[in-house]
Amino acid sequence: MVKGLYIHIPFCHQICHYCDFNKVFFKDQPVDAYIDSLGKELALWKQEGALDQPLETVFLGGGTPTSLTPQQLETLLGYIHRYVPMADNLEWTSEANPDELTKEKMQVLFDGGVNRLSMGVQSFDEDLLKRLGRTHSNGDVARAVESARQVGFTNLSFDLMYGLPGQSMEQWNDTLEKAFAFDLPHFSAYSLIIEPKTVFYNLMTKGKLNTVTEDLEADMYDKLMDEMDIRGLKQYEISNFARPNFESRHNLLYWDNAEYIGVGAGAHGYVNGIRYSNAGPLKKYMAPLEEGKRPLLNTHEVPVNEQMEEEMFLGLRKTAGVSLSGFQKKFQRPIEEIYDAIVKKEIDKKNLVIEQDFIKLTRKGRFVGNEVFEQFLLG
Repeated sequence: MVKGLYIHIPFCHQICHYCDFNKVFFKDQPVDAYIDSLGKELALWKQEGALDQPLETVFLGGGTPTSLTPQQLETLLGYIHRYVPMADNLEWTSEANPDELTKEKMQVLFDGGVNRLSMGVQSFDEDLLKRLGRTHSNGDVARAVESARQVGFTNLSFDLMYGLPGQSMEQWNDTLEKAFAFDLPHFSAYSLIIEPKTVFYNLMTKGKLNTVTEDLEADMYDKLMDEMDIRGLKQYEISNFARPNFESRHNLLYWDNAEYIGVGAGAHGYVNGIRYSNAGPLKKYMAPLEEGKRPLLNTHEVPVNEQMEEEMFLGLRKTAGVSLSGFQKKFQRPIEEIYDAIVKKEIDKKNLVIEQDFIKLTRKGRFVGNEVFEQFLLG
């Protein structure tokens, strides 16, 4: 059963040097027509019956949803209300850039039902921000948070990044200190991953990127976990920290391996046991919808062995881990029967632990999470 909806807004006024998501410069793009296409795609999902039950979460991501004008945001929210049934306690998130988040846009979002803002702050070191290709200043962040609270938002989150080119421990400490001063209920913090087709990747291949050492990156992650814990922000996933009841329910759908609809250019979804992705280029996304067809790039019916792998490597991202009884109920087979050798090996390495009904990463295991997850894919 579908529980959430992701909507992709691919437009950006500035392309960040580390970003490999499906995005295009806002200027001279058919933005209004694209929003209408999103409405058409939602209408098709409604016709197919996938939007019959009230959804628990909606997430506007990108790109940058706040690159849209207030009128364009209003149109988009109107389509969502027209086609999407919503649970009473719906979590509705929009990603946002601090320098684009005007009070008028926030009012449109808030009045339209959005109740959670996730701001891409990344760093409070303005030199590092320029290096990342970010256009906001620390003053923009302060103004955005103040305006958001005046409008009525209480569920606010910052995205932070560490392990950035040339970043020192001192700069990371300073960013954490400044972030905590805002007294937010949620933070996401990611280490930089250099992806192909990005500015950073091109610089790295030319030997012009001053990357940090693995040891320094690990120290930054260690510091992050300690500082969050001190402030009562519980780590509920490898990169996410929240006060009680402020966890990102939408992202938990992904880690719980639940089904969700993805709408928009390049969006991915998981419905009725099928993972799919939409065409990425705007024209290839919009053209099929003009003819009443879904803009599919590919579909994949997930066999049971892959479902089990996904259950493990997604679920182990959560601090709570994977429920032994839940796994058995879902697949009619115990985890130990399928992954016994891997689990024993990772427990011996002190990367995994079994506590009561859950298998989970240890603190040590969080530093090598990807290596642990790979074992289940290879298993």
